[in-house]
Amino acid sequence: MGSARRTAGWAALLLGLIASAAHSAPAADDAALAARLAHVLVATPLIDGHNDLPWEIRERFASKLDRVDLSKDTSKLPRADGPPLMTDIPRLRAGHVGGQFWSVWIPASTTGPEAVQTTIEQIDLVRQMAARYPADFEMAYTADDIVRIHKAGRIACLIGIEGGHQINASMAVLRQMYVLGARYMTLTHTQNTPWADSATDNPQHHGLTPFGKAMVGEMNRLGMLIDLSHVSPETMRAALAVTQAPVIFSHSGARALVDHPRDVPDDVLRLVAANHGVVMANFYPGYISQARARWDADEAAEEARFNAPPYGGLYIGQPERAKAALAAWVAAHPKPLVTVKDVADHIEQIRRVAGVDAVGLGSDFDGVPDTPTGLDGVDKFPAVLIELARRGWSDADLAKVAGGNLLRAMREAEATAHRLQAASGPAAVTLTELDAPPAK
Repeated sequence: MGSARRTAGWAALLLGLIASAAHSAPAADDAALAARLAHVLVATPLIDGHNDLPWEIRERFASKLDRVDLSKDTSKLPRADGPPLMTDIPRLRAGHVGGQFWSVWIPASTTGPEAVQTTIEQIDLVRQMAARYPADFEMAYTADDIVRIHKAGRIACLIGIEGGHQINASMAVLRQMYVLGARYMTLTHTQNTPWADSATDNPQHHGLTPFGKAMVGEMNRLGMLIDLSHVSPETMRAALAVTQAPVIFSHSGARALVDHPRDVPDDVLRLVAANHGVVMANFYPGYISQARARWDADEAAEEARFNAPPYGGLYIGQPERAKAALAAWVAAHPKPLVTVKDVADHIEQIRRVAGVDAVGLGSDFDGVPDTPTGLDGVDKFPAVLIELARRGWSDADLAKVAGGNLLRAMREAEATAHRLQAASGPAAVTLTELDAPPAK
């Protein structure tokens, strides 16, 4: 499809989205806004930093792609528990997604050789997805790949590893993950690794160990983006102090707005600005609304009060009674409303502190139990840009948050890798060599 026809078609779809997202703006303003956004999204690929569909396919369909048709609406597929799927090709198209980082997440409890094998299986699944739908998907490994694939009318598929536990503390495994297509690695997930501290675990290393710093250096040499979502503020600062390339936060918010450890403090945002990095705003309600974060904590406390095996809880050993009691509490204490405006608030806070060159989009779709009102699937990405446009963002700045900033950070990381590879070979250090306790 030619760019003019794509712009016109997208403008019509965006106009419908605007009409459903806002009820007060005049029709003429809606049409002008739709045309603006269509022009932006034809010229610049919208790149999402984080989507967990591959694990959902593993869990729900035993990694068998013939059991789920991504070319059709997946939101109506039956499910015993949890939300419906948030991702499929029609909705990716409706959301004008031009590049998608698929997370090859595995549980933080899976470690050692099993973690390496499971990660490779998830990478294989992403590559199978791209091969199964060649009219819509194509694997991408560089910034130029993303641009080329977007211009061809397809969606660039990229791979992100969501936790340093997935490489079993091995530089060699890291390098082979890069060969297989991984273009970022989150240094930790919910638990510490032997070389880096997580945001949601008790401090062990107070940042990065010597091996952790060497790992950052090897990622720089490879051209693999360092992802600082999920890591502690001490780890964020340590990585930013040693990296020679821009970092990303693939799915994080601004901690000045919500005091949650998954969000980024203002002092770190200022370091990100100096680093030329990108913070890709997360959509999970508990990370973007302080009221929702408190509600989540209260719900968890009530759940423990009713049933906390093996020793506590009012209704321990009575799961149905505990379930009913929790349902009654939820009915009496409804979840606080979280909307697209909350996501936009975080983007604006990141911009306020780190600048417009430091913002991006990192949804966490299919990796979270629920989403803000108006952001229930990948078709709703334009709603975020609509809200920013209503707040006065220019077309140039909308292009940056949509994907321009991520492309720039990737290109800088690629240039750094070329320079470092010309100067040195692969790192040969091991965790034992660098982090062994001093001899007595």
